[in-house]
Amino acid sequence: MKLHNTLSGQKEDFRPGGSVVGMYVCGVTPYSDSHLGHAMSYILFDVLRRYLEYRGYQVRHVQNFTDIDDKIITRANTLGISIRELADKYIASYFEVMDALNVRRAHIYPKATEEVPHIIEIVQGLVDKGFAYESEGDVYFRVRRFPAYGHLSKRSVDDMSPFAEEGPKEDALDFTLWKGAKPEEPSWESPWGPGRPGWHIECSAMCLNYIGENLDIHGGGQDLVFPHHENEIAQSECFTGAPFVRYWLHNGMLQMGQEKMSKSLGNLLTVPEVLARYSADALRLFVLGSHYRSPLTYSLDALEAARRGAERLVGAARGGPRVGRGRGVTGDPYRQRFMDAMDDDFNTPQSLAVLFDLARDINRTRDEGQDTEEGRGTLLEMSGVMGLTLEEARPSLIAEPFIEALVQIRQELREAKQFSVADQIRSRLTEMGVALEDTPHGTGWKYRRQ
Repeated sequence: MKLHNTLSGQKEDFRPGGSVVGMYVCGVTPYSDSHLGHAMSYILFDVLRRYLEYRGYQVRHVQNFTDIDDKIITRANTLGISIRELADKYIASYFEVMDALNVRRAHIYPKATEEVPHIIEIVQGLVDKGFAYESEGDVYFRVRRFPAYGHLSKRSVDDMSPFAEEGPKEDALDFTLWKGAKPEEPSWESPWGPGRPGWHIECSAMCLNYIGENLDIHGGGQDLVFPHHENEIAQSECFTGAPFVRYWLHNGMLQMGQEKMSKSLGNLLTVPEVLARYSADALRLFVLGSHYRSPLTYSLDALEAARRGAERLVGAARGGPRVGRGRGVTGDPYRQRFMDAMDDDFNTPQSLAVLFDLARDINRTRDEGQDTEEGRGTLLEMSGVMGLTLEEARPSLIAEPFIEALVQIRQELREAKQFSVADQIRSRLTEMGVALEDTPHGTGWKYRRQ
């Protein structure tokens, strides 16, 4: 099995450091709904974990929540609620949508606010070793004291622009480990006065606390390579004196046309908005149809193609008689092709091609009256590795125009504050196999799946 290591820029044989594969994936900052870019990243790392376990590895999967951050503080103040209330709301929302996408939960979800003592311990250790310094209540990391800085992002320190962070720093390139308290902001006591952790130190603390120095895989989007992951390497290796991560994996960015999808650009599609029209299997096929390191461009045409692909796989796996004359499709050749593709830097487009080839041959042998049991079992097995459920849609008892009319009537009732009647419409639609999804942009619907 080979994986492309961002640090070396090459494919490398995967050799974990111990009997358990330690995998850390950077999580969300919970101040708004999870968007399609989040879904892309977490689907990809979910499939990587599933494949490692399929190959017999035991995996310890850790994914954090950055539940203290400038964005959280600003949003909570705008809404007039506490940062804990805001974070808890969107953490619950995150789990809801990722469960709907069949993303397996990580073994541990540490929160930055619960790791402050360990963060302070690491910052103090860096200060004691001369890699960090206190200045007016803030603590900064001395970038030039770490000769390998820039290796992950392939940048030279001499060519770097100063970080946007302002403060009384020795060097414009130094980054923040600890932020001194500001009025009306949450803070914790520390040797440098009240304050809160910087963003980068949180992940180092959680990696070291929950996986230790045996971190095999560190994952995230390509937008995290610099400065976040570059800073993680510097502070972690200066604190421990040992290499931090064996394999750095970064997924490409989701794009809307020529721009990446991001909150700052305001071009987001939330996961509930997409799931209101497309199944989780269709969304997974859309994501996995491109190589994980490549950018993925959102389009309705691509999602429609993924929807049709999901239907073809469901038809092969679930439809028709199982037993007939003759052996039919043999699973082993497809299984080997599937593993060959996945072993080659997690090549999900090629592995999906194997699934569709197998589905075609299952349909052919079914038409010929041959046995499809082994082929169908192999298809379900490999689909499970990809996180596909291949569940059949439940037919609705009512037509789409009538559903649209009821959705519109319900919306008008809600606007008129007739919530009881609106809820009755929702309940009746649910009974008839239609699920509604209320979003800031209106109400979407989809046929419920069994």
